[in-house]
Amino acid sequence: MQNNVLILDFGSQYTQLIARRVRELNIYSEIKPYNNPPKDLSIYKAVILSGSPHSVREGNPPHPDLSEIKGKKPLLGVCYGAQYLAHFHGGEVGQSNTREYGRANLSMIKEGEPFLEGVSANSQVWMSHSDTIKKLPEGAVRIASTHDVENAGYRIEGEDTYAIQFHPEVYHSTDGKKILENFLVKIAGVAQTWTPDAFVETTVADLKSKIGNDRVILGLSGGVDSTVAATLLHKAIGKNLHCIFVNNGLLRKNEYTDVLKQYEGLGLNVKGVDASARFLDALEGESDPETKRKAIGRVFVEVFDDESKLVENATWLAQGTIYPDVIESVSATGGPSATIKSHHNVGGLPDYMKLNVVEPLRMIFKDEVRRVGATLGLSQELLGRHPFPGPGLAIRILGDITREKVRILQEVDHIFIKGLRDWGLYDKVWQAGAMLLPVNSVGVMGDERTYEKCVALRAVESTDGMTADWVHLPYEFMQKVSNDIINKVKGVNRVVYDISSKPPATIEWE
Repeated sequence: MQNNVLILDFGSQYTQLIARRVRELNIYSEIKPYNNPPKDLSIYKAVILSGSPHSVREGNPPHPDLSEIKGKKPLLGVCYGAQYLAHFHGGEVGQSNTREYGRANLSMIKEGEPFLEGVSANSQVWMSHSDTIKKLPEGAVRIASTHDVENAGYRIEGEDTYAIQFHPEVYHSTDGKKILENFLVKIAGVAQTWTPDAFVETTVADLKSKIGNDRVILGLSGGVDSTVAATLLHKAIGKNLHCIFVNNGLLRKNEYTDVLKQYEGLGLNVKGVDASARFLDALEGESDPETKRKAIGRVFVEVFDDESKLVENATWLAQGTIYPDVIESVSATGGPSATIKSHHNVGGLPDYMKLNVVEPLRMIFKDEVRRVGATLGLSQELLGRHPFPGPGLAIRILGDITREKVRILQEVDHIFIKGLRDWGLYDKVWQAGAMLLPVNSVGVMGDERTYEKCVALRAVESTDGMTADWVHLPYEFMQKVSNDIINKVKGVNRVVYDISSKPPATIEWE
């Protein structure tokens, strides 16, 4: 526990990427809001201050108390973090003559600096700020510059405090990972012991200690997260794990029966519960995305409450929550970032449901979940499954939900996903799906005019879901899939393809 890295989040869109890059170095990192930092700092060997949409020149800028960190622990300020350390410690931050955003190159690197060891001259870095450090703080030594930014990097004499006005976590910063490694390994002395094997060993031991001989109910979805969570729990508590797979009526075509068959070979104790009518009735007439998510979450909990009463002495509810779910659900009152969307498996249970919650994957990213699954011996076919949202097709049907709309989207989605598999494209895509739009358009089929639904296809490549780019699928494939959908799915006469990246768009449309 002494080899953890704390990242204080000031609201930057890149904060999650810092955590990812640190984890790639086999070092455990976690994100905490700057305005609600951990009370016990003894478990952290180094601290990183994130960027921010705020300016230190604002009337009331983010201003945490760093008295127990600065000068006492290795500290790295990134972008806003660098400007914060300058502004509040004798330096000066002013508005830049030009907004410093995008690619730049290091024109000066101070020799003999362990922080920049192995960083090549003219190394490309990524800037994203409109303020700049005009005067360094007390005791600071300039260690890097670009053509436009004189104080691109500095350190504080007599401390392990470093600061940079660029983002090392972004792939556009070509030596960014090396800089983070220099800081964490060479300067802070953090051990690189965060591996899937270590995670499995530690997590299984923690689960045994926490749960003991209690019985646990776990909701399986057929996806990677819940399956890996179930396998970890099974390894820890064996027959005391009771898995439930709920059909919410919003799954992919044939998903309910296919997934139940899939789990037969894993040795898990699984019960199927068809509650599709219950979910669809609860969604009737609802069109607001957040309302739909919350309705699904509410019924999900109600179903589990009913099922938990059938498992004698069940005291725990396990969920496959992963770190991006937690990060994206942080609200403006609990942290510096506004809520993007609520996740139905984040946030606890109502008082009437007398179950404790256990989330063995809560602090790891999607790609780490897959590596943990491989360590546990799960098949590549299962681990390679695309992510699928907890609320299912409800958030891929824009507007209100009807059984007919679900049928249409299931058929469209089935053609698209089967096509990706048939063309050898499935494993080259991180996530794919179809959206049913609340739009009718005019078409011609035969000699008749039609006025039917439009569907949007979405396929993205990503590492962890925090950022994503749209996939350049072959035109021939797109033509074939479009023709198949329009010819085979009654009610659809137009197909479009989503070419938005995340950010600014999210992967799902709702």
